[in-house]
Amino acid sequence: MAEHTKIEWTDATWNPVTGCSIVSPGCTHCYAMKLAGTRLRHHASRKGLTDETRAGPVWNGKVRLNEAWLTQPLRWNKPRRIFVCAHGDLFHEKVPDAWIDKVFAVMALSPQHTFQVLTKRAERMRNHFGVGRERMQTRWLWAARDVLGDDADGHIPGAWPLPNVWLGVSAERQQEADERIPHLLNTPAAIRFVSCEPLIGAIDLRGINASGDGTVYNAVDGLRGVSLLHVEPCAKLDWIIVGGESGPGARPMHPDWARSLRDQCEAAGVPFFFKQWGEWCPDTGPLAASDPIFEGRGPCAKYANGAWEISENGFTMPLGGDGEWVFRLGKKRAGRLLDGAEHSEFPA
Repeated sequence: MAEHTKIEWTDATWNPVTGCSIVSPGCTHCYAMKLAGTRLRHHASRKGLTDETRAGPVWNGKVRLNEAWLTQPLRWNKPRRIFVCAHGDLFHEKVPDAWIDKVFAVMALSPQHTFQVLTKRAERMRNHFGVGRERMQTRWLWAARDVLGDDADGHIPGAWPLPNVWLGVSAERQQEADERIPHLLNTPAAIRFVSCEPLIGAIDLRGINASGDGTVYNAVDGLRGVSLLHVEPCAKLDWIIVGGESGPGARPMHPDWARSLRDQCEAAGVPFFFKQWGEWCPDTGPLAASDPIFEGRGPCAKYANGAWEISENGFTMPLGGDGEWVFRLGKKRAGRLLDGAEHSEFPA
């Protein structure tokens, strides 16, 4: 865990639970997975959580409760936004309910902070809170006593849902958005958000198709229905984060995918945070005549027929495809300006 972090949309990370497993394409180049299997592989919080493969370290599905870190936020007096379980998934199928209750008990006892919980297991998150307010708060109280003893009595707030806890899901393509966002919208939360990172496909938040019952959600306007003639209000998303992939093997993000999400948010009045281009970006200023790409020494790519055409040599740029070229400049040079503007909006 860290009192400070380079993640642009939070102030600190807190890892009471570590470990995970791959569930969708967005997990392929997970930085936490690589870190757990390399630099931190002998650390007590990460040891044994990955297996070595030809592609590098891979999560093996084991999870760990880091008891020594549970009460860390209680000792941070200065209010801050805290990303919870940045190196795991709090709602992983192997994380016991008792661990989740302990984490939420500490968050309930730390009203000075704002906690950001992000998961790919949206259905489990929804089911976890489905037991209702009274039972949930009773469980938090018992968990708080387990962590702090009798000092916890009387300090679990009565507000429901917890006003200082934001719940979010990751969605890298429309498929993951359709699978996860309906569960998020039906989970009690003070703030609901979606992290579209790494964004590897287009997402239309106005047409989220819930699997199974045929319901379509307009997640940014707060509407749902089974047809245009049967629409009713529902919960809406409060915040959207968008970012491209970074690191070795990073996949490009089409500029139009990011622009579409920006425009959807602007039209609905939903705060939009553009985190980064990642390794690849369009020609929006960082390129120059002396750039290695124009000297034939840098990779470029163009999107065509649902896939990226990548050239490792700048002199052989793909000629077909949709939209502009993107160029591999690296995360730092690519920056986080979208069409020349920085987008760093947060929920009120």
